[in-house]
Amino acid sequence: MAKVILTNEVTGLGSAGDVVEVKNGYARNYLVPQGFATPWTRGGEKQVDQIKSARAAREHATIEEAHDLKAKIEAAPLRVSVKAGAEGRLFGSVQPRDIAEAVEAAGLGSIDRRVIELASSVKAVGRYEATAKLRDGIVANIKFDVVATK
Repeated sequence: MAKVILTNEVTGLGSAGDVVEVKNGYARNYLVPQGFATPWTRGGEKQVDQIKSARAAREHATIEEAHDLKAKIEAAPLRVSVKAGAEGRLFGSVQPRDIAEAVEAAGLGSIDRRVIELASSVKAVGRYEATAKLRDGIVANIKFDVVATK
């Protein structure tokens, strides 16, 4: 078993600054070469403290930013323009990418498309809802109108 200091979040293992014990091959062949971890040393404890303090400073700022972004997004419905047929059926469907682009186009900020979840597939014009998990415990409800482009 090898002790390593995680420099990035690794799913199922821990977050940046954690000291974890993993198998030698996993550390040597994956974590260290990919830059997800560094070998643990006594001097590395100082590095752990720096990583944790930087992470705490980032989290404090981003929690407030996430609450602000949530308030902006929930204030008014977004407008998503897509190609549609005569009866209002879309050519294709609205994807999370389209919603993320609509948030940016409205000047509300940027949001990662991977955190947006649609309740059902959107294949017609109308009003719909989606959720965006901005941070742990902060979920924004996005209301959006799908309109046909002319």
